[in-house]
Amino acid sequence: MSALLEVSNLRVSFDTPRGPFHAVRGVSFALGRERLGIVGESGSGKSLTGRSIMRLLPPSAVLQADRLSFDGVDLLRASPRVLRGIRGARISLVLQDPKYSLNPVMTVGEQIDEAARIHLGLNAGAARRKTLEMLEAVRIRDPERVVRLHPHEVSGGMGQRIMIAMMLVPEPDLLIADEPTSALDVTVQMQVLTILDDLVTRRGMGLIFISHDLDLVASFCDRVLVMYAGRVLEERSAGDLASATHPYTQGLLRSLPRIGEVRTELPTLDRDAAWLEG
Repeated sequence: MSALLEVSNLRVSFDTPRGPFHAVRGVSFALGRERLGIVGESGSGKSLTGRSIMRLLPPSAVLQADRLSFDGVDLLRASPRVLRGIRGARISLVLQDPKYSLNPVMTVGEQIDEAARIHLGLNAGAARRKTLEMLEAVRIRDPERVVRLHPHEVSGGMGQRIMIAMMLVPEPDLLIADEPTSALDVTVQMQVLTILDDLVTRRGMGLIFISHDLDLVASFCDRVLVMYAGRVLEERSAGDLASATHPYTQGLLRSLPRIGEVRTELPTLDRDAAWLEG
């Protein structure tokens, strides 16, 4: 299977009064038409890695890599015009919090319609039909009513599903999903995962699934990268995650609550400065 995405020695740093802060430190992986999970604590560099792939970083960020290639396109050297043609249409990004992603002055329907018109070239009528179809696909009841609402009029879980619907409109080749199900109840979560799974298996889409939920990633993804302080400490087959050997991964697994388990004290994560030099 040829790689859809190739990332080699990806590094992201920020200049600070105390010198450069290295947020992503030499991340490397290849992605095919599969589901790749990225897990780790908050601040480990998971989301920044996803944004780096799309070149969506603040001006203060310094992005470097030996290779950052998507379907044969060198993303490091691609022109702004080429990147605009890739973002949204071929690589989509679902962010964690819809409150900061949806336009507060546009209705839900206007925002999804816009994605359908820009990326699929549909006229107004066809775009609205596509919008209603995608809202139904993410299990939103009464989409005819929801398209007339503004983002502040929907719940957090519904806003997350609206974001997912919008990003899936062009049926991208690669979807980067940053905690896409964190605001959803368990039933809707499984329905959304079924949609994503269908796109991977039926259309051959590549998926990067960023999450704190190790159990979810282990059951849904094909492979897992475990990140700590900007580095990849371990890569495992998702089904083999429970047999991880790195102390950090073992610590994350021990921190998971288990039904029926009684603990006299909460586990804590041990950290070793040597992990930053590996």
